[in-house]
Amino acid sequence: MHFYPCKITVINKSYNAVLSDQYLKPPHTMKLCNVLEENQTFMVENPYIMPENMCASAWADIRPYIITMATGGKFDFMKDTNVTVAICSDPFRPVTFEIKRVIL
Repeated sequence: MHFYPCKITVINKSYNAVLSDQYLKPPHTMKLCNVLEENQTFMVENPYIMPENMCASAWADIRPYIITMATGGKFDFMKDTNVTVAICSDPFRPVTFEIKRVIL
């Protein structure tokens, strides 16, 4: 099967202090994600192979979007149908990703 390459970019990291204070045992030290950095990029040639240095939990969350983009699918609600945005599901420190299909 042919896959379009995809470029994944970390576009935002955030921290939900309200949820952390409400649910985590004190003293909690959780802050922003310490695995990924804003503007960090990953190239994906095969959507079934996780890129090196990618967070495995984030990969599990965003991989369905990557598979869609890599196989030629699109999200009609996006301004550019070669781009979508996805987020990891960490309720305390979510990370937002841009996933861009690379058309060669």
